[in-house]
Parts: sequence; structure tokens; C-alpha cells
Amino acid sequence: METKSLGFIGGGRVTKIFLQALANKEIDLSSIIVCDTNDEVLITLKKLFPAIQTTDSSNLTAKQNIVFIALHPPVIMETLESIKEVVSENTQIVSLAPKISIEKIIIKLGVKSIARMIPNATSYINEGYNPICFSDEYSKIEKQAIRDLLTLLGNTFEVDESKLEAFAMISAMLPTYFWFQWKEIQKIGEQMGLDQLESKKAIQDTLIAAINLYFDSELSDNEVIDLIPVRPIGENESQISEIYQSKLMGLFQKIKP
Repeated sequence: METKSLGFIGGGRVTKIFLQALANKEIDLSSIIVCDTNDEVLITLKKLFPAIQTTDSSNLTAKQNIVFIALHPPVIMETLESIKEVVSENTQIVSLAPKISIEKIIIKLGVKSIARMIPNATSYINEGYNPICFSDEYSKIEKQAIRDLLTLLGNTFEVDESKLEAFAMISAMLPTYFWFQWKEIQKIGEQMGLDQLESKKAIQDTLIAAINLYFDSELSDNEVIDLIPVRPIGENESQISEIYQSKLMGLFQKIKP
């Protein structure tokens, strides 16, 4: 893969995930520069990934070949305004946030090579499920360069821009709907007499098998559910479903462009 300089504007969780994924693949990080206004964030990243360069200058970061906008939507437009004079027509911009459309980024920057991607936390172990879309002006060569890079994070696939926010809700945020439950069940297993390893392995192995059964068997969803006669929290399922509907659809409406 051709070495290109990478810039990350924003040094938070998403940037850490990207850097760890690249480090896992033993990629040279010396051509990566990370910008953040928080010195502590940069110090922490530098300790984890000593080869990277850090700065508080978004303009310096924006001069790299590929620039990732790793910021929350409310501050993206003002950041784009601050770098519009330093990005060139050859700069590839990849936004990692929902809500701000490719069209808005093009209007603000004047750069044509714009991509948007919804990153997934599982990229941390190179098993991401990362949808991406490109502006119409993106060349095939530029697209391939981005794909070659992002494939290191896991499964990266092209979608229509209109679907990005849906993927953010049902994929990128998906683990947060369950992780706390797995943690609680593991604790309950230990309270019942299992040691930590036994409880953890029982949950992990059963979850993997349950996912395969639900999605890969020839049974319908109701037939799969009917395989277990006792459902200890069955009486609360409708309440949980209502929470999913209200919380997730409510947030989806807020992050749509």
C-alpha cells in the first residue's frame, strides 16, 4: 500500500480506535499527525502510539494527503471554516461523523474528494463493520487508496449516503445496547458460584452460538425464540421494546442530515 500522510482532526475515541487498528497491523504511524485542542488527550495518545506526531494546529493537520474529521457534528462546520484556506484540491477528506452531509462539506471547503464513514468500535480489534460513501467526484484511484487503508480496520463497504445514519444506529452504537447487560449477567454468574473465567466464557460462547442460530439457521425468528420455553424477563420484553423504539428512533431523527 502506498504510504500517504494522514491527519486526524480530533484525538478522541474514534482516532484511538483507528490508531490501534493500524498498530495491530504493524503499520508505520510516523506519517500520522493528530490535532486536538486538549493537551491531555494528545499526551495520552502519544504515550500509546509514540510514532505519531501531535499538534494543536488544525491547519497543519489539514495539509496531509488524507484528512479524517474525527469530531462531533456540532463543531464540524466551524472546524471546516478554519481549514478551508489550507486544504488543496488534492486533499482527501473523510468525515467520521453523522448528520453533516457530503454536500455541506463540499460547499464549505470547495474540495471535491469527500467521503463519509461511520466507524465501528470493533475496528479496535480489526473487526469493524464500517460503511462508507464517496462524493461523485471521487476518482477510482483515490477510492482504492482509501479502501486499501480502511480495510485494515475490518469490513469496509460502500453504501448510499442516505443509509449512513441508520448504520450508525444499528451497527456503530449496537454494542452499547448490550455490553452493560453482559457485564451484569457475568456478575450474576459469579454470584451464583461460577468463577470469573467460567462466567465470562459461558456468556461469550453462548452469545456467539445464539447469534449464529438466529441469523444463520433456517428457522424463523419466532421459531428460534420458541426453542427456549422459560423466559425469565419475558414480562418485561414489551417495555424493553418500547425503550428501543423511543430512544433509538428519537436519536435517529436528531442525527439525520
